[in-house]
Amino acid sequence: MAGLRGGMPSTALILAAGLGTRMRSRLPKALHPIAGRPMVQHLLAAATQVFDRAVVVVGPDMPGLEKAVAPHATVVQAERLGTGHAALQGAGLLEGSGGDVAVLYADNPLITVDTLKRLVAARAQAGLALVAMRPANPGQYGRVITNAAGDVERIVEWADATEAEREVGLCNAGVVCAPAAELFALLRQVRNDNAKGEYYLTDIVALAVAGGKRVVAVESPEAELRGINSRAELAGAEAEAQQAMRAAAMAGGATLIQPESVVLSWDTRIGQDVTIGPNVVFGPGVTVEDGVEIRAFSHLEGCVVKTGAIIGPFARLRPGTVVEQDAHVGNFVELKAAVLGRGAKANHLSYLGDATIGAGANIGAGTITCNYDGVNKHRTVIGEGAFIGSDTALVAPVTIGDRALVAAGSVVVEDVPADAMALARGRQVNKPGRGFKGKPAR
Repeated sequence: MAGLRGGMPSTALILAAGLGTRMRSRLPKALHPIAGRPMVQHLLAAATQVFDRAVVVVGPDMPGLEKAVAPHATVVQAERLGTGHAALQGAGLLEGSGGDVAVLYADNPLITVDTLKRLVAARAQAGLALVAMRPANPGQYGRVITNAAGDVERIVEWADATEAEREVGLCNAGVVCAPAAELFALLRQVRNDNAKGEYYLTDIVALAVAGGKRVVAVESPEAELRGINSRAELAGAEAEAQQAMRAAAMAGGATLIQPESVVLSWDTRIGQDVTIGPNVVFGPGVTVEDGVEIRAFSHLEGCVVKTGAIIGPFARLRPGTVVEQDAHVGNFVELKAAVLGRGAKANHLSYLGDATIGAGANIGAGTITCNYDGVNKHRTVIGEGAFIGSDTALVAPVTIGDRALVAAGSVVVEDVPADAMALARGRQVNKPGRGFKGKPAR
């Protein structure tokens, strides 16, 4: 593969071996989700738009992480001895390949394509480039120490910094980019004589400067570079991602009545002139076409809502659902693996699972498709223009013909022909004198 600058292929080397200890989780840190997608996949999505390939450093016994980053190559960091040690694990795959290598962190999932492109461009003008930021609260970030010309002299970790160095506002984001051979040569020189006894990736900066290499920093906003090491920091990153996605939806022509209450997924697709009410949640895999109204407290995942449809309030659309043009899904209606035809209505208190519902059909309140027999799922087909009375149970597999009418309260276990009326309920029996006459009110 040709490199991005016409030379050798460039590589994103992603460090993802962290255990998530501070999150108090058995799940590897890189797999914790933001906007419905593992953070390492967010980073891969950005990196693969800039670099020719990606290699992920994982810890031992992390099959879930290896699966999540496939088909990208992985290498294992058997011992967690610091970021420099982790990056060095990529030497076997990358050292002789030429091209640049950028070392990225799975727990910096919000870094943008623009920042990575600027990093690559900066590296073309220097021996080594890194990404830095000026956080509102520098806290315990490593400090980037520059010279009078603005070039980087070294990075000092907070634990090892003097009081004067801790006053520096320019902080290290951890990301570096250098030619592959030079990067790994520098990593082999890194020592662990520091407060934590670890091999710091950032020590290669001072080593590069000592070797006569020019080192430059690319500044980017804190919001995209914040590290995620705790549940609170994960929540902060989620908030940043949600704010950006809401802004993009509104810029694209959607109205969010109470934006801060709407939860989006990384792959939510929203058309123009869509109105979204308060407290609507989008799980992964949702496409909403133009002119749709989604009313308050609805939950959608893995579904398609077509032009002019109305959803909710308090509706739930589960994976495999398609709501066709101008169809209505009302309050406390749940659809799963169902197609609700054009102009069809299911306005109240219904469950429609594994069902195909024809155009213009009307589904009465309390209707359910009994799609599961305890072993297998079965499908219900409701024809165009059919009317299903309230409190009907359709025991699948069953087909209701076009323009058929099913009387309220029916339990339908056989197909209903087109244009027919089905009554499937016990005959009413009245017992005189058996009511509440003469009984005291409670």
